[in-house]
Amino acid sequence: MKASLRGGSAALLVASLASASVVNTAQAPSTGPHHTVVAADGIVWKPLRPGAEIAVVSGDPNKDGSPFVLRMRYHVKSRIPPHWHPTDEHLTILSGTFRLGTGTAGDESATTPIGVGGYGFVAAKMPHYGWADANTTIQVHGLGPFAINYVNPADDPNRAGKK
Repeated sequence: MKASLRGGSAALLVASLASASVVNTAQAPSTGPHHTVVAADGIVWKPLRPGAEIAVVSGDPNKDGSPFVLRMRYHVKSRIPPHWHPTDEHLTILSGTFRLGTGTAGDESATTPIGVGGYGFVAAKMPHYGWADANTTIQVHGLGPFAINYVNPADDPNRAGKK
């Protein structure tokens, strides 16, 4: 079987290809930083709560409108009490299993398990909670400011020992 382009079809194809190549060559090169690489041993972990750590991988989660990537890792099975964030939260599970629930109950049986490679999304200001198995690492990304507002202020590990 032989295919051919006739008259207007050939002209249309040539014009499309010509305009596509002009668009590609007319784009200005990027002038900012081109890429960043963070090696696993270059990640700086800080205590989050007993048995859990947090690390900022990229960006500034405290800065309004700033894209960020952070990680949380849990060495023991951990409960993440009901809380909410002022901005959307995107979760990717890098190791272990994370159980995500919505609302203020904090009931583990009402969570959805997310395994390695799985993704979860929580809209801004939506109360939610989680349970992490031991040896679970979660990557969180979004736009700052990223803050954790506990439904019950007594659950805030930063308030421990404060009156």
